[in-house]
Amino acid sequence: MKNNKNLWVLVFICVINSLGFGIIVPLIYPYGKQFGITEQTLGLLTASFSIAQFFATPVLGSLSDKYGRKPILIISLIGTCISFVLFAEARSIVMLFGARILDGITGGNISVAQAMVSDSSTPEDRAKNFGIIGSAFGFGFVIGPAIGGVLSKISLQAPFWFSAGIALTGVLCCYFFLKETNQEHKRKSGSKFSFKSLITILKKPVVGSAVFIGFLLTTAQFAMIIGFQTFTADTLKITPFQIGVFFAGFGISGILMQLAVPYINKIFTSKSFILLLSLVFCFVAMLLSGFTNQLIFFAGCMCVYGLFNGLRNPMLNAVISERVAENEQGQTLGINQSYASIGQILGPISAGLISGFSVHFVFFLSALFILAGFLYTLILRSKEKTNPI
Repeated sequence: MKNNKNLWVLVFICVINSLGFGIIVPLIYPYGKQFGITEQTLGLLTASFSIAQFFATPVLGSLSDKYGRKPILIISLIGTCISFVLFAEARSIVMLFGARILDGITGGNISVAQAMVSDSSTPEDRAKNFGIIGSAFGFGFVIGPAIGGVLSKISLQAPFWFSAGIALTGVLCCYFFLKETNQEHKRKSGSKFSFKSLITILKKPVVGSAVFIGFLLTTAQFAMIIGFQTFTADTLKITPFQIGVFFAGFGISGILMQLAVPYINKIFTSKSFILLLSLVFCFVAMLLSGFTNQLIFFAGCMCVYGLFNGLRNPMLNAVISERVAENEQGQTLGINQSYASIGQILGPISAGLISGFSVHFVFFLSALFILAGFLYTLILRSKEKTNPI
C-alpha cells in the first residue's frame, strides 16, 4: 500500500469519522444528565450502541464482500450522521437510546475500513497499514474531545450538530474520492454470512484466539472509559472542557505507538509477542489507576495505558487477516468487530454495576480483563507454532 493514494483518502475519511465520535464521547454523561442519565444507565446507553452493532457489523462486512466496500461504508456514515442529529434533537432518554441504536445498526465503519486495508496490503505491510488506519481513527479521538469541549461552551447540543456535519463530510469524501478495493471479480466467490459463523470462528485455532483476545481487551477498555468519565467528573470534579483535553492527551499516546508499529516490527517479528509485552504495561498502569485520587498520577497511568494499548488492534488485525481468504476479509473482520461489540456491552455494564461500590473498583476490573487477555495471548502463541501459515 506504499504510495497508494486510496490509503490516504481512506485515512482522511477515518479521521473525520472518528472525529465526530471523539467529540461526543466525553460529553455523553454530562449531556445525558439532563434527561436522567446516571452512572448505571450511562453503561446501558453505551451498551445499546454495541448490542445493535454486534448483530449488524458481520452482516455489513459480508455484504461488503459481495457488493463492495464503498457502498457499505457510505451507508454506515449516513447512519452515523442521522444518529448525531437525533442526539442533538433529543427530548427524552428514549431518543438518546434510539440515536445510539441507529448508529450501532449502521456501524460498519471500522470493519469495512479494515477490510479495505487488507484488500490492498501485502502480508509484510498489513500490521503497518493497520497501524496507519488505527492512527487515523486515534487522531480523530484525540482532537475530537478538545473540539467538543470548546463547542460545549456554546451549548451541549452544538458538538452533536458539528459531529453530524463531520459525518456528512465523510459521506461526500467517500462517494467522490474513495476507490473500490474489493473488485467485482473477487465478489463472485464471496461466502454467505450465517450467524453460526460467530461461533464457528472461535474454533479456528489462531483466528479464534485472536478474536477472543480482542473481546477481552475491548471489555477492559470500555470498562475503563466508564470509570474515566465518572472518576474525572465526580471525583476529580473537572469541567467537560478539561475532560475533553484530558481525553485528548490519553489518545495522543496511542497514536504515537501506532505510528511506531513499523519500527517495532523490525525489532520483534512476532506480532503476538509484541502484544504480550504491551499487555504487561497496560495491566500495571490500570492496576495503579485504582489506587489514586491524584490527577497527575492518574494522568500518567492513563497515558501509559493509552500508549501500549495502541498496539492491540494493529497486531490482532494483522494476525487475523493473514489467515483469512480474500473473499472472507470483510465478514471475518466484521465478526471480530462483533466480538469487540460484546466487549463494548459487557465493559460498560459491569463497570456501571461495580461503580456503585467504588469507582476505583472499575479500574481493578479493567486490569482483571487485561490479565485474562495476557494469559490467552500465551495460548495464542502456542497455537501459532502448531498452526503455521
